[in-house]
Amino acid sequence: MNLGLGTAALGRPQYINVRTEKCEFSNLETFKKQSFQVLEEAYNLGMRYFDTAPGYGLAEELVLEWLQTKDDKTIEVGTKWGYTYTANFDTNATVHEVKEHSLAKLKEQWNFSKQLLPYVKVYQIHSATFETGVLENRAVLTELVRLKKEHNLKIGITTSGANQVEVIEKALGVMLDGKPVFDVFQVTYNFLEQSLLAIIDELITKNKSVVIKEALANGRIFSNENYPNYTDMYEFLEELATKHNVGADAIALKYCMQTIPESTILSGASSNMQLQENLKVNSFSLSNTEIEQLKSFKATPDSYWSERKQLQWN
Repeated sequence: MNLGLGTAALGRPQYINVRTEKCEFSNLETFKKQSFQVLEEAYNLGMRYFDTAPGYGLAEELVLEWLQTKDDKTIEVGTKWGYTYTANFDTNATVHEVKEHSLAKLKEQWNFSKQLLPYVKVYQIHSATFETGVLENRAVLTELVRLKKEHNLKIGITTSGANQVEVIEKALGVMLDGKPVFDVFQVTYNFLEQSLLAIIDELITKNKSVVIKEALANGRIFSNENYPNYTDMYEFLEELATKHNVGADAIALKYCMQTIPESTILSGASSNMQLQENLKVNSFSLSNTEIEQLKSFKATPDSYWSERKQLQWN
């Protein structure tokens, strides 16, 4: 199965998203219990790749607690460093996370993340950008390579923003002691944001692993009257969903699976029901004509990311 579970929605009650229903958060213990159940359900349904980060609230702690109930060498965890969760489960918080790509932050966050060993296989810079200078920070790169060697890790980056491809190109050229530093690239990709297609052949040729995040475009693939610009897309998704007897989520995941077949695609499910709906992705295939029609809905990177910036934490 090339579907993995992302834990951003399991570790904190809010995420940048489009919601059509009200999401109530009143009890931390209840929230944690449900998140734990989703991890267990994902495992029972066959998922073995779990993506987490200290920036996702309690996610790393939950994954660690859950792993202590398992003895399965096929489980793989990818985690990250560089974001600190600051909302403290306050639904009215104005700042939910703070980015810092310093050597001190790397060491601080690895100090907790290392407890996930031996399940941690992938360690990533969370949202690498040119602005933080992290791809040129020799002290940070040296420490990442040390961790790679010591713990047999794959080192990676995650990307967001209109210049994703440029960041990936820069990272592909980062070398230390004559060897490439980065092995894994976790990239935003869906039929609205298709910039990954410009560089996917190079990633595959260089034997890099690709993880796809935000396949549902932060909920924008679901019919929403606030987005009249997507009316044609919503109508086509409804047509496909009816034909294949699945939801729009499964259509979006299947698009990623068929267009980037050697990747791991992350489900961002926050409930067992969402997980089960996502996994209907394995019950059908999209035709070439259907894939081309979905591709036709692509936005420019600038417009996609500009629109994403307007989304609320909810």
